[in-house]
Parts: sequence; C-alpha cells; structure tokens
Amino acid sequence: MNDKNELTTYKAWDLSTRIFHWLNVICVVGLMAVGTVILNYKLLGVNTDGKVLLKTVHVYIGYVFVINLAWRLIWGFIGGKYSRWKMILPLGKDYLFSLREYIIGAKSGKAPAYLGHNPVARLMVALLFLLLGTQAITGLTLAGTDVYMPPFGNQVIEYIAAVDDKQNRLGEIRAAYKDNIDEKAYEQMRTFRKPFSTTHYYIFFILLAAIILHIIGVVITEVKEKNAIVSAMITGKKYFKSRPVDTDE
Repeated sequence: MNDKNELTTYKAWDLSTRIFHWLNVICVVGLMAVGTVILNYKLLGVNTDGKVLLKTVHVYIGYVFVINLAWRLIWGFIGGKYSRWKMILPLGKDYLFSLREYIIGAKSGKAPAYLGHNPVARLMVALLFLLLGTQAITGLTLAGTDVYMPPFGNQVIEYIAAVDDKQNRLGEIRAAYKDNIDEKAYEQMRTFRKPFSTTHYYIFFILLAAIILHIIGVVITEVKEKNAIVSAMITGKKYFKSRPVDTDE
C-alpha cells in the first residue's frame, strides 16, 4: 500500500497551452505598460510624433497578442483534454453541482482536487477570455482608426482622404495630423470610433483588476492545496496525494 503522503505526478497542461499562457502574459504586460504611457503622454512630455510611435508599438504587440489568442481559441477545440473549452469554461450539466461541492469543500479545508481548472477557476477563465477578446476586437478597430494600420487602416484612409475633382488624393495622410483629409468624413470616422475607444479604455482597468484577482486566487490555491499550480504552467505537471476528481488515469 502506498504511503498516504506520497505524491503522484499527473500531466495537466500541454505544451501549446503553456506557450500561449506565457506569451499572453508577456503581451498583456507589454500592452498595459505602453498603454499606460500613452494615457499619460502629456504628463510625461511626449510629443505628437512620440505618441504615434507609442501607438504603433502598441499595435505591433497587439498583433502578437491577437494571433496568440486566436490560436488558443482554436486549440480549445483540438488541444489536450484539460485545454478544451468543456474543461475550462463554466459549462455542462454538472458544473453547478461541482461548483457547490468545491466551495463547500474549500470552506472545510477539504476541497476536491482538480487536475485541470477547478470550478471557481473556470469562472475567472471565462471572465479573462471575455475581457481579452473584447480588447482584441476593439484594439484592432483602433489600430485602423488611430494609426491607420491593418486590418482596417487602408479602408479608413480611403474613407477620410480629401480628393480633387478627378478623385485623386490631395496628399499623404498621417496619423494624428489632419492634413489632406475630408473633415466631414473624418468626424464621421471618429464618431464610429468612439464606442470602441471608450470600451477599450474601461476594459483596460477591469482587466487589470481581474488579473490581480487571478494572481491572488492562484497564490491562495497554491498555498492551500500545494499541487504545484504555478510550476505546472512551466512543466505541465501537477502533484497530488489523492486522485484528482477530473482525471481518467
């Protein structure tokens, strides 16, 4: 008979999920850092060209972020068991029962062991993906309407460009400058842009709060359950004294 204190190793996260996680961390930190500077550009003495450069850098980081997020959305359908949507989102006929059992167990200090995300963590995962997805959509829109970059930048330029009688552009259009633009079309574009900009701004702060809560939750779970929840996102492995309730092994 095995010692009840003996730890058993289980494989939790596949390589693709781990790469997504840490690349996402790098992108989000970079986006928030650059975004904070952009929000405070006047206070920091950044001129117009400097602000455009910052936004351009922000957009390039955003492209990596969006591609990484898009791959994770696909991987949720084709990846390993614990990376699939049915295992990471608060869905399924038994989810509410599992959530109740986990909360009751956690209060008594005997929370059921989960190899994948526990029922409470699934709620946070759903929130984070919703916020990240919203930032991706609004960010791509702002990339086109702010600095005229893909995927919508060319269409925006075509819409706001001032033209002569032969429909030729009067000159180069530069981000943050109003040279060679049609004022009416430009104002219409800015009106269209406004809800995306407002949403992007407020979700920034909501996402920051959610990330802080996520980190706190991870630390608390690590301290209480001691299953290597943090290192598992590096090694892919977790360690348990008892068999996790969501494993077939």
